[in-house]
Amino acid sequence: MDPSGQQFEIASGGVRAVVTEVGAGLRSFTVGGVPYVETHEAGKRPPRGSGSLLAPWPNRVAGGRWTWEGTPQQLALTEPAAGNAIHGLLRHVLWEAEHEAESVRLTAVAPPQPGWPEPVRVAVRYTVGYEGLTVTTVATNLGEWPVPFGLGFHPYLRAGDAETDDSTLRLAATTELPLEAQLPAGLARPLAGADPLRDGRPLRGVSLDSAFGGCEPDPVDGRVRHTLTAPDGSGVALWADPDFRWVQVFTPEDFPGRSRAVAVEPMTCPPDALNSGTDLIVLEPGKAWTGSWGLTPISATA
Repeated sequence: MDPSGQQFEIASGGVRAVVTEVGAGLRSFTVGGVPYVETHEAGKRPPRGSGSLLAPWPNRVAGGRWTWEGTPQQLALTEPAAGNAIHGLLRHVLWEAEHEAESVRLTAVAPPQPGWPEPVRVAVRYTVGYEGLTVTTVATNLGEWPVPFGLGFHPYLRAGDAETDDSTLRLAATTELPLEAQLPAGLARPLAGADPLRDGRPLRGVSLDSAFGGCEPDPVDGRVRHTLTAPDGSGVALWADPDFRWVQVFTPEDFPGRSRAVAVEPMTCPPDALNSGTDLIVLEPGKAWTGSWGLTPISATA
């Protein structure tokens, strides 16, 4: 059995994606055979969180400890070397799938357990079409009491066949959250209006494992939009609903098959939000939250 479980291919014309049964992760996304996310070999686990869905919280919880409604919580330390809980509860479980030609819907429940007080059902639908890829998530509180919720995704973007070092990253963020050991170490600071990441920063020689916030929607379509482009202007746009106010950027140098890679992770809340409360979504009993993001190819400039 592949560690990622079944592989669900969806396609519309030349737009194609593969989604995994384990973790409901995005394994690949191509348009006309051109890759716009990093992939990984069959028979191996996704490296470096590649393509993962992060729920019911993204990123890290310091020491796995937090408090909800006056009750201390202690999560399993799934990042044992650092002593943290990381990336939620659903990355390594089998999701129930409804597979069609152009879409696949996967569903799983984060049950009550040590460190997590109420059951939350997460349903995600991946759809391909002429615009590219759309990913829509619905989170529902199945319990009897309110519960916090946060969501993130962990795609490693590619500007087609361009090397990461030859690509330029542009973010819609307006703030940066200082981190120490990947955890918040102070208040978010404003990015200057001419900050390279807002105007477009070439990635050669740049090392990032950073959290950015205050992501501003485009006034035309109301979507947050981050881009990764090649020297000729081609590349990929990652768009998201306004609730995705945060984005983590990670540039490991040991991604399999690539000298460098860049994760651009849309998130509804920052690292350690279960403790800070920053931008947490609170799900009332029986209520649901819905949010979408997606990937759209960018054509080369004339």
